[in-house]
Amino acid sequence: MESSLYDTLKTTALGAQRAAQLLGQLTTATKDRALRAMAKALRTSQSEILEANTADLELGRQMGLSESLLDRLKLTPQRLEGMAQSLEQIAALKDPVGEIVSGWQHPDGMEIKRVRVPLGVIGIIYEARPNVTCDAVGLCLKSGNSVLLKGGKEAEHSNQAISLVLQQAAYENGIPEHSIEQLPGDRAVVDVLIRLHPYLALVIPRGGQSLIDFVVKSATVPVLETGIGNCHIYLAASAPLEMARRIVLNAKVQRPSVCNAAEKLLVHRDVVVTHLEPILADLAESGVEVRGCPRTVTFDPQLKPATDDDWGKEYLDKIIAVRVVDSTREAIDWINRYGSRHSEAIVTANYEEAHRFVQAIDAAAVYINASTRFTDGGEFGFGAEIGISTQKLHARGPVGLSELTTSKYIVSGTGQIRS
Repeated sequence: MESSLYDTLKTTALGAQRAAQLLGQLTTATKDRALRAMAKALRTSQSEILEANTADLELGRQMGLSESLLDRLKLTPQRLEGMAQSLEQIAALKDPVGEIVSGWQHPDGMEIKRVRVPLGVIGIIYEARPNVTCDAVGLCLKSGNSVLLKGGKEAEHSNQAISLVLQQAAYENGIPEHSIEQLPGDRAVVDVLIRLHPYLALVIPRGGQSLIDFVVKSATVPVLETGIGNCHIYLAASAPLEMARRIVLNAKVQRPSVCNAAEKLLVHRDVVVTHLEPILADLAESGVEVRGCPRTVTFDPQLKPATDDDWGKEYLDKIIAVRVVDSTREAIDWINRYGSRHSEAIVTANYEEAHRFVQAIDAAAVYINASTRFTDGGEFGFGAEIGISTQKLHARGPVGLSELTTSKYIVSGTGQIRS
């Protein structure tokens, strides 16, 4: 069975490789026309996609998926419209393919240019987020890459419906066939996909820590790691109260099931009395379960005590753990120990303290007096993104079009030879 599955996926990958060779040569106008057609097709196929999504939601409830996972899985007319708009935004972005990153002249007179080029075939592994199907296809096509999509079994009806709509619209508008391939949702597919070297240029896992760890440790294909979001907000001694309340509430509650939502709150001991009570009241009013360190529980004995397991956990739910710290140095050390290198924030009125925090924190995005919820390709002006990379090679932060390319050197001479 494994050998048969390998042969099947190898054949699929070879088809995607051939498509990628053609795709990388398409004009920007052709790619953008296809993206706009795909957006239109999503709108006209709304009822079919929502019907498929309803089937997934029913199965998800039978499987006992949490409310936060069901929220990630759920599609609505508004979310479908957002997906369509995302494709149109990608079409409006500058095409990275062919961009001259740098150029200079060799002493012998040759012209040397470093130019952006597509990667080739990209494998995307993701869980209960059918909107990722759309974002991944749009970004890969615009950057000249074909894409193998491996969604979760819990979203299989939705993913297949979305992919079919996108394929038809893309292929009717100049995109080579086999540029978009939706793979079965079976877990066994992951084991084979991540070992399809040299047919895939890159694999990108999007999901929980167990999925990411498995892909990173097992893949023979290069991996771009999009990490979990165990994001912190630190309220320094000088944190303005009303600003702190707005930021904490937004970062935790605005959409708790996403990776840039705040999962931990650190509070300097000097503002526990003034800040913690109103913030805890805000969180309770919004239905957030608070788990506290011993000093936090002493302040409010009704709180649930946090365990050692809480500090490194991504909840993706209306849960937050709170810890009182004695200094900014302690807050920095704590975040660098337990954080996931995703997004971290400080609320402070002290410029020097903010600068020290930014310099010392190891994360893809560090915020001063703002919610972590802004770590997003659209909010950063990149359009849709594949995910948030928490590694340092070759991309970090929101992974947009440029991060889905590599480069090659083009050297133009007039007959030079090396002496």
